[in-house]
Amino acid sequence: MIAHSSITNIKNMKYAHKNITGIYLIPVLMLVFSSSCKVEPILDPNNPGIGTISANPTVGEIQNLVTAIESGMRDNMNFYFDDAGVIGREFYRFSTSDPRFTSDLLGKGTAVLDNNTFYITNPFAAAYRVIKNANILLDGLTNTTSSDITAAQRAAGKAYANTIKAYELLIVLNLENSNGIRLDVANPAALGPFLSKDESFNAISGLLDNAYNDLIANAGVDFSFTTTLFSSTSGEFAKFNRALAARVAVYRQDWNGALDDLNKSFFDIDGDLTEGVYYIYSSGGGDQLNPMFFPQNSSGETRVVQPSFITDAAAGDTRLSKAPKRTAPTTQDGLTSDYDFFVYKTNVDPIPIIRNEELLLIYAEAKAQVGGAANLDGAVTALNKIRHAANLPNYSGAVTQPAIIDEMLNQRRYSLFGEGHRWIDMRRYNRLNTLPIDRPGDDVWQEFPRPATE
Repeated sequence: MIAHSSITNIKNMKYAHKNITGIYLIPVLMLVFSSSCKVEPILDPNNPGIGTISANPTVGEIQNLVTAIESGMRDNMNFYFDDAGVIGREFYRFSTSDPRFTSDLLGKGTAVLDNNTFYITNPFAAAYRVIKNANILLDGLTNTTSSDITAAQRAAGKAYANTIKAYELLIVLNLENSNGIRLDVANPAALGPFLSKDESFNAISGLLDNAYNDLIANAGVDFSFTTTLFSSTSGEFAKFNRALAARVAVYRQDWNGALDDLNKSFFDIDGDLTEGVYYIYSSGGGDQLNPMFFPQNSSGETRVVQPSFITDAAAGDTRLSKAPKRTAPTTQDGLTSDYDFFVYKTNVDPIPIIRNEELLLIYAEAKAQVGGAANLDGAVTALNKIRHAANLPNYSGAVTQPAIIDEMLNQRRYSLFGEGHRWIDMRRYNRLNTLPIDRPGDDVWQEFPRPATE
């Protein structure tokens, strides 16, 4: 494992951006960078040509593209979290303007998931916009003639782009599941086929592995641009890459691979559980506010907790602060809750992409799955770190593989509440049928249909 107390916990992603072409996002406002990064002027920042940027970008244009990528990563993530959180029976999304949050997503009566509705088209399109920008960045780094970008910086920058692509593809695959993903989208006139689920996971894992190798081969090299994700030094950014790879590895049931990835990431079994990489929001002009925040006791448009999150919790679990009791219950469409979804306390609170708390849970899962007395004890050690942070005593159940896996899934439920994991966890363990049915006749969906435009 690798401790990295010198690395800032929360990385900034707050940039204004403007949709110039419908697929390529670029900030209109120029940012100020340190003197170590030379920024060349852009002749007309309001009308950049994609062909020019792909063919021979300046350092300034590359920086603006990176800024746009990282800003765009936040777009429509509220729909992704609502999709996973509602279907995963973590919370209800009440909306007076759109009943589909409580009908389609919960499978009310004859309702089914629509392939041409905001809850799939918005997060799908947002992810592929970022992927498109990453492809433009790959072309630009290949073709630029700027003398201010070294060969090592080109290679490291491409590894950055492929890491982001892999993350965005995983977002899509989490929703699409057996419907797979389309990997080859570089040429809109000749899109590649949809891959199977296994092929999709293999492709994502391959992107991350190739990127990691390039990052390590150029370790110590500063990117030719400033990134707000983890670190602008390739060797440090590689730790973020491996954290994502560990998540993918457990999804693929590659338990030993997950443990190896953790050892190369920022995983620290004794470290701060909040250490990690986050989406950052602000109230600054042109920036985004946290879309998962609603004030306590909101009505009309709000998120409220599925009651079993409260009734199933262990006494004294401080993670219940994410679900404070309302002054009065609220009801919509036959659903009632006394508790608010209050994971984020203000409209500028950060949302985690991945953090050390999840890495400890991945470690516990992989250790339990590998099995053997020593590995099961290692899983218990990690789970007790999580329990202690939540003001709970040591795990006292059976030290067997099934029991430890049950405990791990329960701790994931409370530690990662509302962050898009519960539905995926229950699906990959074939436990969707254990999620609570809120109304007679409701369904728990396995996956979303491919968007109609695809």
